[in-house]
Amino acid sequence: MSNIAQSPETEVSPRMTSDSALPSPVPVIPPPPDEEMALPQVLFKAEDGRLLLFLPPEPENSNSAHWSDNWEQLKHLLNGGDRFWQPQTEVHLMAQDRLLDSRQLQAIADALLEFQLQLKRVYTNRRQTAVAAATAGYSVEQIAPAATLNQSIQPVSPLANPLYLQSTLRSGMEIRHSGTVVLLGDINPGGCIVAAGDILVWGRLRGVAHAGCQGNAQALIMALQMEPTQLRIADYVARAPEPPIQFYPEIAYVTTEGIRLAKAADFPKANFGKSFES
Repeated sequence: MSNIAQSPETEVSPRMTSDSALPSPVPVIPPPPDEEMALPQVLFKAEDGRLLLFLPPEPENSNSAHWSDNWEQLKHLLNGGDRFWQPQTEVHLMAQDRLLDSRQLQAIADALLEFQLQLKRVYTNRRQTAVAAATAGYSVEQIAPAATLNQSIQPVSPLANPLYLQSTLRSGMEIRHSGTVVLLGDINPGGCIVAAGDILVWGRLRGVAHAGCQGNAQALIMALQMEPTQLRIADYVARAPEPPIQFYPEIAYVTTEGIRLAKAADFPKANFGKSFES
């Protein structure tokens, strides 16, 4: 086992370098523009240099006709004369509980691109939409199903509702989830996963991984090849040591001495369920 960090925001290994802070791990969901969000319509709102695209809630009896209505509303807004955004503005899609597949997400992105707008991030409480968005290469924040845009986000069990993805997280992509994240693929440098539960990367971890982001110091980070830019568990943060001569599956976990790395085959079972102070 190799010791790669000692305590929150400190380091012990001479192979490590200082870290810059990660963004807040708890998704901040912008409020709806106004009370009109209760109506079944598509809306834009400019906020902090970005453009929020709100989709209406999923109808009780959803069908293709409802998507067609939303699609026509979006095209009407884009083609309208009141274009208050600047070219190359980032768009954050507030999908809420809308069930969107890769084809619909691509249609939205293409429509925005025609007006020099770039779809960057998708907020959703639907697992299928989160998977489709991540697979398409967009940053994703999956919010708890019980939360709405009019409510604050409530913490959920870290191990509830795991998110399974089969994709490669490229530079600039970020996945945030209120449970465990299992990625079948690589995290490239510049990619990031922030999870309230564990993070399992069935591939190479070369970006940033933050497990237990809501304070769970018992969370684990596992990867077949551990080369992270930064590892973080709860409030403990560390940069990885120099890569080993030979790679093997490793697990990062917290002890009273900080974050430690262990070969997966040698990982002490006693660590599961062990409580540590954050």
